[in-house]
Amino acid sequence: MNSVKENMITRQQAQDILEEMTDNESLLRHARSIELVMTAYAAKLGEDMEKWSITGLLHDADYDKYPDQHPKLIVDRIKEMGDEEIAYAISAHYTKWGNPCKSMLDKMLLACDELTGFVIACCHVRPGGINTLNSKSVIKKLKSKGFAAKVDRDEVYFGVEQAGLDLKEHIEFIIGVLKNHQEELLISDN
Repeated sequence: MNSVKENMITRQQAQDILEEMTDNESLLRHARSIELVMTAYAAKLGEDMEKWSITGLLHDADYDKYPDQHPKLIVDRIKEMGDEEIAYAISAHYTKWGNPCKSMLDKMLLACDELTGFVIACCHVRPGGINTLNSKSVIKKLKSKGFAAKVDRDEVYFGVEQAGLDLKEHIEFIIGVLKNHQEELLISDN
């Protein structure tokens, strides 16, 4: 009988799937940024770092080539590979899909996805990029509906609430993780 660990997708398999399904460099960086934040949270919370890493990496894998079928294709593929937990988390990372967050993995993916993308958008318009960014600036930008208008603020706030996080502390955590990888993610000084 296989254990859960034996059925889990490997990080290399996840990278291969992402590269097969995603060509857009911006989406590849987004996937990597969510992977980094999710992995850091897994370490902080004592969770399975590889599982959280893979979930972050693959959460939007089918969006580039199959936006009308997102997230069904990636969820089905992960299920076929035997990892129901990652598949479900990905199916629940946007509330309008109707899959409620059940596990901490689900909740943290929802809490990290939109907000991490938003933090990166803030870096691109700030003199000094991520090096001068703080939670106060991000919160101010969240209140500006015209800035990064595609970011669903309701998803941001609901995700933070679902995960039981403090918005300011969550933003600071995300900034800290991104700061450590700013060159790779192309968010260094403007």
